[in-house]
Amino acid sequence: MNLDGKTIVLGVSGGIAVYKAVELLRLFTKGGATVHVVMTRSAMEFVTPLTFQTLSGTPVHTELFALYREQEIGHISLADRADLLVIAPATANIIGKIASGIADDLLTTTVMATKAPVLLAPAMNVNMYSNPIYQQNEARLRELGYRFVDAETGDLACGWSGSGRLASPATIAEEACRLVTPPDLSAETILITAGPTREELDPVRYLTNHSSGRMGYELARAARNRGARVVLVSGPTDLPPPAGVSLFRVTTAQQMRDTVLEQVASCSIVIKAAAVADYRPMLRSGEKLKKHEHRLTIELEKNPDILAELGALQNRPFLVGFAAETTDLRTHALAKLQAKNLDMIVANDVSQVGAGFNVATNIVRLIRRDGHEEQLELMSKELLAHIILDRIQESRQRAV
Repeated sequence: MNLDGKTIVLGVSGGIAVYKAVELLRLFTKGGATVHVVMTRSAMEFVTPLTFQTLSGTPVHTELFALYREQEIGHISLADRADLLVIAPATANIIGKIASGIADDLLTTTVMATKAPVLLAPAMNVNMYSNPIYQQNEARLRELGYRFVDAETGDLACGWSGSGRLASPATIAEEACRLVTPPDLSAETILITAGPTREELDPVRYLTNHSSGRMGYELARAARNRGARVVLVSGPTDLPPPAGVSLFRVTTAQQMRDTVLEQVASCSIVIKAAAVADYRPMLRSGEKLKKHEHRLTIELEKNPDILAELGALQNRPFLVGFAAETTDLRTHALAKLQAKNLDMIVANDVSQVGAGFNVATNIVRLIRRDGHEEQLELMSKELLAHIILDRIQESRQRAV
């Protein structure tokens, strides 16, 4: 999550979910944002201002008429500085006051004064959440351009179960990041494949590889944050899917191939980051294969070459492939670029420390169809995802 240089005002209203706002603050500061916390009096009944001040490194603001603070940074200054104003948790009371234009404390006054986007994360009892008055207030604010992170369904602190639980801090932070990221890909529909595929030998065993799916998921998250409509076709992975993407889960290479070809017609860009198995067993045993005293021979057949099929399409989208190699990186990557008719290839030597599978970083070489090459040093896959999208944009602009 890249929030470098951004200023976020985090409003905290009174509810048991206040403790989650502490984790949300940590995510914002970890992403590089400067965060100013505004607490209502009710919020301070659950968590003290000192907790938020310690984690944010800035004074916590609580009173509208604290004149000694007004000289330092008052409600108008807060409103003007903010790139984004987030209220989490947002109670039925605070949402009702904002919808009615009431500004009787520091938080509601700051909301009224700001021109920055306002993101509300509701949290309340299920009966309050379903109350027609609350629903009308939320609908009114949506119509006025306020953004919401929908409340989740589950067990509530009050003992009830249903809708009204505060969304996870990670979900709120991701939506906040999207709102402060320029939507330079808003005209694009991007299909991204991620993760490994699995080819079953029997009901117990399968052939696969070490791909975690992290690179593809970071690409999907970055593209979505930059305004693109994202279609994510994912093999088996333990990663939580990025919010707001169209997710298709598959297991085998054949399933991935069929899903990709069904979706590609509507896409302007395809990024094939998945590590697709090249081979599958010719015969799958319906029962578990038993251990033998001697060696076991398994005959394999080739899986469909999804990238080559995409490269052969007429009026195909801009096509990016990945090459995970252990030797002769540039030679193999160039051969794949030409053989599959790609516009760009992302090549990495998975034998290098910090590159490849099951790590949060990567070291890659970007090679374009026009011969331009760029060697990138060790960096996070999150940052690399944005660089790849930047280079795709630059290449497409050159081609116009």
